[in-house]
Amino acid sequence: MHLRFTEKELATLVEMVSLSTEMANLNPNDTGNAGFARFEEIEHKVLEAAKNTGLGEMIEYDVAREKNRVTEKFQETAFFQQCFDEFRNASFWEELMIRLTERDLVREMGRSTYMAMNDEERRKKSEPLEKRYWEKFLKDGIDPLFWIDRNEDA
Repeated sequence: MHLRFTEKELATLVEMVSLSTEMANLNPNDTGNAGFARFEEIEHKVLEAAKNTGLGEMIEYDVAREKNRVTEKFQETAFFQQCFDEFRNASFWEELMIRLTERDLVREMGRSTYMAMNDEERRKKSEPLEKRYWEKFLKDGIDPLFWIDRNEDA
């Protein structure tokens, strides 16, 4: 199979493949990295094609990995990097809010009661806490958060 891309389309494909490879690299359940290796292999092929068709300024060879990669200079302004950074940021805040809400509900009602609730009941109980955390995070970020070890003085 052969596909034809303009230089602009190929540059977009480089970004798309680079983004998906970055995402695949975040998977902690990829035992042996088999999934990531498949993504990385396709990324290498796309980057090699891009390098040989006029997009060489955005591609460099990583000697340690023995594969092509996009340059750091390109990544600094690339749309795919903006997408990746935004995803990581949004994922962090959402996960933090969800975990804190769950922690608070378990403390309030006990683990067995919390676990016995169906999804709709949990959602109803969670929404006010989640809203409170979102508002606090939007206003203050992580500044009000700190770690207290129960065996240490704070």
